[in-house]
Amino acid sequence: MKQYRIDFESMAWESPADGVRFKAYEQGSKKLRLVEFSKEFVEPDWCTKGHIGYILQGQMEIDFDGEKIVFGPGDGVFIPEGPEHKHKGRVLTDKVKAILVEDV
Repeated sequence: MKQYRIDFESMAWESPADGVRFKAYEQGSKKLRLVEFSKEFVEPDWCTKGHIGYILQGQMEIDFDGEKIVFGPGDGVFIPEGPEHKHKGRVLTDKVKAILVEDV
């Protein structure tokens, strides 16, 4: 049976690093994540993964190798995969909540 409704409320948070936690659902080759970043979040290295998402709450600045763009509630995020799109995020508010769709 296919699952059409994702019940994030029933999922446990996962915390892979300080300042970030998420709930994830995978189906096929896609992953849907509800992600929450706090001010403690620091990316030690440039991220080259692709991200597609939507900012629900808070503000985050993303540095694209010197070009800094601020994302806030209602903004869509579309970052292609690859070293030419390397990026680092920094939380500007107490927390940032976003929905991200990624390849598995």
